[in-house]
Amino acid sequence: MSGALTILWRGSLSGCNYACPYCPFAKRKDSRTTLAADRAELERFADWALSQTSPLSILFTPWGEALIRRYYRDTIIRLSHAPHIETVAIQTNLSGPVSWIAEADRASAAFWATYHPGETDRARFVAKIRALHAMGARYSVGVVALRVHFDEIERLRAELPATAYLWINAEESIQGCYTDSEIERLAAIDPLFELNNRAWPSQGRSCATGETVISVRGDGEARRCHFVDTPIGNIYDPDFRQRLAPRACPKPSCNCHIGYSHLKELGFGALFGAGLVERRAAVRSRAEALSRISAF
Repeated sequence: MSGALTILWRGSLSGCNYACPYCPFAKRKDSRTTLAADRAELERFADWALSQTSPLSILFTPWGEALIRRYYRDTIIRLSHAPHIETVAIQTNLSGPVSWIAEADRASAAFWATYHPGETDRARFVAKIRALHAMGARYSVGVVALRVHFDEIERLRAELPATAYLWINAEESIQGCYTDSEIERLAAIDPLFELNNRAWPSQGRSCATGETVISVRGDGEARRCHFVDTPIGNIYDPDFRQRLAPRACPKPSCNCHIGYSHLKELGFGALFGAGLVERRAAVRSRAEALSRISAF
């Protein structure tokens, strides 16, 4: 990874067009007022990001689905062409159009695309992934490991481009509770699955969040990450950069990829390389995952 400041940005948007049973924002519809506020927040942030001179990497982590909104698509195109923005990525269910990506700089635009069985047709989802692949876009593909979806996950793996990284998230209520045979089955698809199937002890450990990684809300208020609710400043303040400093994690543990991937001892920068922001693994080895678990 470079020396870029990585920003996980989340505005007011929380509406989603899917009804996943494990998601509290399923089938929520934002009001026009909320959408207008979210758009204003996003445009202000984009203007700020474009005005910077130091390298930036950006990951949009909306509570809902953002790419069905044209203003998010236009913003990603706009940001992707800025030479100091190394990555502009977004978490998405990929239900919206993808042809617009041809207008973006695919060297920096990236997509963290999650497949939700029961909410979309697998063939339709795979066709969109193949379109991303054909355009040379950066992307990863993911799915939640609900037990009822194991067969579907295997079918998805078989239909994706061979070079596509398919990550598997442990379902939160059974994280750490999969059987040995289930772990073997899932690790055969995602060799790094076991890295997610646990809560990492993090309290007192050195973490890049608050130093080179921050979480930013729509009003510009920054926190070290999504999981520590202590403000460290506002990015729109002239002296904000002075507030960035090495910080040990105050939480007992961390069980989410966008959190523990920044624990310095885990060395996820080497594991994912330039694809860390969009969760695109550069090394895909179960032995590598197990060695990190045993050494931590």
